[in-house]
Amino acid sequence: MDFYAELEARGLVHQATDPGLGAWLAGGSRTLYAGFDPTADSLHVGHMMGLITLRRFQKARHKPIAVVGGATGMIGDPSGKNAERNLLDKAALEHNVACIAKQMERFLDFESGAVLANNFDWTGGWTYLEFLRDIGKFFPVNVMLQKDSVKSRLGSDAGLSYTEFSYMLLQAYDFVHLAREHGCQLQAGGSDQWGNITTGIDLARRMGVSSEKLPLFGFTWPLLTKSDGSKMGKTESGAIWLDAERTSPYQFFQYWVNVDDADVGGCLRTLTEVSLEEIATLDASRTENAAARESQKRLAEELTRLVHGAEGLTSAQRATEIFFGAEIDGLDDKTLGQIFADVPTGELSRAQLDGAGLPVVDALVAAGLAKSKGEARRTVEQGGAYVNNRRVEGLDRTLTAANLASETVIVLRSGRKKYALLRLV
Repeated sequence: MDFYAELEARGLVHQATDPGLGAWLAGGSRTLYAGFDPTADSLHVGHMMGLITLRRFQKARHKPIAVVGGATGMIGDPSGKNAERNLLDKAALEHNVACIAKQMERFLDFESGAVLANNFDWTGGWTYLEFLRDIGKFFPVNVMLQKDSVKSRLGSDAGLSYTEFSYMLLQAYDFVHLAREHGCQLQAGGSDQWGNITTGIDLARRMGVSSEKLPLFGFTWPLLTKSDGSKMGKTESGAIWLDAERTSPYQFFQYWVNVDDADVGGCLRTLTEVSLEEIATLDASRTENAAARESQKRLAEELTRLVHGAEGLTSAQRATEIFFGAEIDGLDDKTLGQIFADVPTGELSRAQLDGAGLPVVDALVAAGLAKSKGEARRTVEQGGAYVNNRRVEGLDRTLTAANLASETVIVLRSGRKKYALLRLV
């Protein structure tokens, strides 16, 4: 199977401007680009399709350019949006660009052919009159009005500001600049970028950049969505970020472990480099024994390793084991808080751990795992009380500073899965 055929087999080709794109790609090393607007100081799961697709091209000996939109990010792409974004100032955008560039190094090898570019470098020096004279005159307004991203907003209550209307002009010129300076002939993006991509090709033709000697192409991948049509990478608490400070490796790992059976096969195909043969085997195992969640575990391992490295994956796997009963020690408050984010927390004075220590019966009551000391005693006597996932063997057990699982926290458990944290401050 050739490279483009594999993209199609993985469901990564949504639209293409030319049916001969596959043959053109097979004809040699090609340069392509995809853009990423720095609206935050971290990329999120929604960006992974683009990053991993560029990674596939680089591994197939093509040259990817990741364009961070220092200029377009000041405006915000109206595609798929029902209201205008908050505009960011230059300092905030520069910070975001620097953070995102660092994250991209996990996906692309910038020392071996991949290029990181910022479109502010070639648009930031324009005056408004220069932009209208040199670029704007090539854009027929009637064509722009036919783009879906424009039509949908013009028909909405929010409308479309002139600022957002100008977004496609800036993005279109990116393709012109990259074709001139880097010989870039292919722009890739999510399916919501089809209008912007075709506009770029049209601008290059009108400006004499695109020709028989330098034909330009475009293709889109499908948006990363669940089977019910909702965006993937969103939870009740917000987006799943690629920055470990925003979304810990454990939380990131758990998101993929909990992907629905209806969605996991598609995620394995589009987001990982797991072979199609192995994915077919995982599909079959899911049919036979869905409860084992082998597909989800494979997905979580691959993506966590890619985004957070081997160390992040090990940390996430250990945290998962802890939640399911592995003994706990040597962690920090933040990690424990993430692992046990949804369990109740009690609080006592740190002084309770001094001297003879805190009776475990009192600790169970303080943490809310028992309503009374009598209930706590019965839990201990029946062998159902645990401190840091180690069974409590007697009623005379007391807790001291040596029992802290982190700086301030002791993890208590009643029965198999009823957890609580006791914070000593």
